[in-house]
Amino acid sequence: LSAREAGAISRAVSDPRRFQIFQRIAAQSCSACSDLRAAFPISAATLSHHLKELEAAGLIETRRRGKFVDAAFCRAKWKAYLAELKKV
Repeated sequence: LSAREAGAISRAVSDPRRFQIFQRIAAQSCSACSDLRAAFPISAATLSHHLKELEAAGLIETRRRGKFVDAAFCRAKWKAYLAELKKV
């Protein structure tokens, strides 16, 4: 994991709401965006922004199913990030 990647992940999970969304995604094998919208009192645009930030950091992958979007946790990237934090 590069320093740049670790910084991107740190920035992505530093937002409390985004971290809650991340935790929800990580707790399941796959999360539908419609389920995330129901779980959090935020607009669709705000959820989309948070998902894009998490995806840009490499923490989740999104897949389209027609007009629906599913989010999946990238466990390997998260484990690499935690390993870098242990070095500090």
